[in-house]
Amino acid sequence: MRRVLLLAVLALTVAGCYHATVETGLRPSPVRVERKWAHGFLYGLVPPSTVETAARCPHGAAKVETKLSFLNQVAYALTWGLYSPMEIVVHCAEAPDASAVGSESR
Repeated sequence: MRRVLLLAVLALTVAGCYHATVETGLRPSPVRVERKWAHGFLYGLVPPSTVETAARCPHGAAKVETKLSFLNQVAYALTWGLYSPMEIVVHCAEAPDASAVGSESR
């Protein structure tokens, strides 16, 4: 019994949270599109569906973050990886500065 408890504690302390960020170089706006439970399957081999941001982010995305929260990892572990959810956050970009757009075309 002690060995099982020790292994469980060790597994919880070693487990880290996955987090990846992609920055596009655009200036972020306060608008964010969040999906707390993006449904993936088979150890992530079947990825979550595309996050549709065109309507809420007309000027594109400034930053995209993917992460595995603690609860995402619990769901992953309980299903032995058959269900592999993740959290996706898209930070929309601000409208480009009108003066900068005009100077680029010259």
